[in-house]
Amino acid sequence: MTKHQKHTNLTRRKNGNFAPNEIAILGAKCSIITDLVHQVSAKLSQYNLAYFDASHAKEVESNKVSDFTFHHDGNLKITTSSLVNQYVQRIQFSQFDYVFINGNHYAGQQQIVMLHPEKEASIHKRIDQISDIQFFIKLDSEIVPFDCLQEKFPHWKEIPQYNLSDTRKITGHISKMISNSIPPIKGLVLTGGKSTRMGADKSELKYHGISQKKFVKALLSKKGFETYFSVAVHQGRSDEICDTFFNLGPFGGICSAFQKDPNSAWFVLATDLPFVNAHLINLLLEKRDTSKVATAVKGKNKQFPEPLITIYEPKAYPVLLQYLAQGYSCPRKMLINSDVAIVEVEDMLIRNINTPEEYKQAIKELT
Repeated sequence: MTKHQKHTNLTRRKNGNFAPNEIAILGAKCSIITDLVHQVSAKLSQYNLAYFDASHAKEVESNKVSDFTFHHDGNLKITTSSLVNQYVQRIQFSQFDYVFINGNHYAGQQQIVMLHPEKEASIHKRIDQISDIQFFIKLDSEIVPFDCLQEKFPHWKEIPQYNLSDTRKITGHISKMISNSIPPIKGLVLTGGKSTRMGADKSELKYHGISQKKFVKALLSKKGFETYFSVAVHQGRSDEICDTFFNLGPFGGICSAFQKDPNSAWFVLATDLPFVNAHLINLLLEKRDTSKVATAVKGKNKQFPEPLITIYEPKAYPVLLQYLAQGYSCPRKMLINSDVAIVEVEDMLIRNINTPEEYKQAIKELT
């Protein structure tokens, strides 16, 4: 009998309990955990980090209104009546490179276990929530992991151990964990567009001896990226991603790529930009900032970034969908209003070719 499937089988973004990359810290007073998180975060300011904790207030007055208080420097304080919900939190935390969780209150997919002589009972109580220990932090230099930990993790001697005062080593270990979680890149060649002004399929034009779509794919494939053509209608090739977001142009192509693989970053490159070369590809990769929503190119004399020469991080996908929900399908609008890394280049490198006259001129310049 075929098993009934109620929902569409979509590829999901890899998540822990509350965030794509999370780690719970438990086994000590909450104040010690909080202090450690702030010390480590101050040294890892190049990443976008968050801390998920619980209030210790005994009595809290129920909110009658959600309060959003903005500071002119960009800080935001939110007070709301919302309850913790793993699906809502995954949306909220999708923009962070790593989320620290106070493990005394909430479970995380990975754990840092603090060893405090007075907290053995607390660890024993939460032993079922401890499944993937990254390292131990000793609050007493002579302490060893408790019996319940040794029993559940027979290889406990192989798990790194640091003293609480070893902030530099702890920070280095966490930094390596964040670095290892950086998503891989895949390539997306945008071949769509009606090419009305050109009067011919722009992706098939030849600037470098072969069709531009093959040339662009080669540029990205040479960097080792698994690269796909973004198409409106499936041509039966295995290296195609057919639009599942219809009639949205490049925006739909980008979202369709994320629907196929929401766990990779996508290096998006259009086929009407014949002056883009390997040097520009390398420059964008060198300047890639994974803490941002995207890394985009902008002409030095241009006001806005070019959305069709951009590395979109996985955290861009929910942002794109939020813009779509508001009725906007312009990737440039999303980039302009989001936290994006900008790489400035000479204007001519990102010049669009849209008419037969521009094509002839481009051929002259390229030869």
